[in-house]
Amino acid sequence: MKTLHLPQLKRDVSRLGLGSDWFSPESKDEVFAVLDAFHAAGGNLIDTGEVYAGGKSERTLGEWVAARGNRSQVVILDKGCHHPQYPFGPEAIRESITRCLDKLQTDYLDLWAFHRDNPEEPVGPLLDTLNEEVEAGRIRAFGCSNWSTARVAEANEYAAGRGMMGLAFASPNLSLSIPREPFWEGCKHATEADLAWHAKTGLPLVAWSSQGRGFFLDKSGPGDQSDPDVVRVYHTPENFERLARARKLAADKGLTAIQIALAYVLNLPAPTLALIGPHTVDELASSTAALEVALSEAEMAWLSLKT
Repeated sequence: MKTLHLPQLKRDVSRLGLGSDWFSPESKDEVFAVLDAFHAAGGNLIDTGEVYAGGKSERTLGEWVAARGNRSQVVILDKGCHHPQYPFGPEAIRESITRCLDKLQTDYLDLWAFHRDNPEEPVGPLLDTLNEEVEAGRIRAFGCSNWSTARVAEANEYAAGRGMMGLAFASPNLSLSIPREPFWEGCKHATEADLAWHAKTGLPLVAWSSQGRGFFLDKSGPGDQSDPDVVRVYHTPENFERLARARKLAADKGLTAIQIALAYVLNLPAPTLALIGPHTVDELASSTAALEVALSEAEMAWLSLKT
């Protein structure tokens, strides 16, 4: 599987990250089958979070790692400080990491990230605390989800000025479909300006909901009201035009629209990794095939309605 190097982690990570918000002991057989297939395909980045399935996601992932004995072969990205529902600040960081380690049954996290931001908290104490956690060996590197690029830049400037480790990545929402409103409070979508910033700085962008939460499935269209969140966020004339173009290009290439949508994220000029959420081995295979799809600048512009 294609990879991207994370300098702070000193390691290559797969450009596809396996999302785990549906993991639970009740679906352990299905979870283990998808994890095994992802690992066999060369994937190593697995995304989880404290709020995923009320902690069941972390526990189920930890059980798989323990059962397979492959801790050193996987890159676990865990997230905490889910502001405003959760406390935010230095002590909250330490407490979150402790809980994550306990539920995952591991003594270190490859990556820990803020799940949301609280701009009222100054970046200095946050970066100081995370560097202390790196020094203690409890995390290897860290990043953020749903932060503005201005806030990310401020944090990394603070770290660079003090010879400290900075944010290794940022994780906004990013897909071919453009949300007309955030999925949840505090969520950030990567704008054109954000993508240009990531391309200029080289900071990796870990895209969540990289396939539009199923907006590009065969069943999708104005009449599909099965997911109220998708309807609320993605049902716009512009996105239905993007869907139609993805289907047209997919037909020309012998692919599916959802593969084209994922390929779009992976072909952006910014250094992108895409989080995916397959529930079956077949869905995983569809996503991994998208890694091999090369899109031209003209095709990218056409898909995004620029031409």
